[in-house]
Amino acid sequence: MRAYFFYDSAMIRPIFTHIITARAEHIDELGHVNNAVWVQWIQEVALAHWYSVAAPEHQSRYLWVVVRHEIDYLRAAVEGETVTGRTWVGDAPKGARFDRHMEFLGEDGRVKVRAVTSWAIIDQASGRPIRVPPEVIAPFMG
Repeated sequence: MRAYFFYDSAMIRPIFTHIITARAEHIDELGHVNNAVWVQWIQEVALAHWYSVAAPEHQSRYLWVVVRHEIDYLRAAVEGETVTGRTWVGDAPKGARFDRHMEFLGEDGRVKVRAVTSWAIIDQASGRPIRVPPEVIAPFMG
């Protein structure tokens, strides 16, 4: 798995990419990556983004939980196929929440899955949601 950053000039947000290859355990009875696996990959890419950008003190102080997924399954992926997960944050956070955008591109560059997920930040010490601190989100906003 490799990760890269680049900027999309249309939105001026850093885009994080993460490479994943579909293995036999990801494949369902229809012969393609199971929908539940795509959800796991959304979390994998989001966490890789968090750990690659967030300050160490933020990583040890805060956790993120998904509060909503909106997913469009557009094309199948099969065993052995490599997909590129691309993610970026949306608008500024609202309270404890912010939206993360996600796309998985096939080897042909076409979008296979597109999603918007809403995440909430949790203070580990209290176990409760908090307002997203500006210094936590700043590195993700570009």
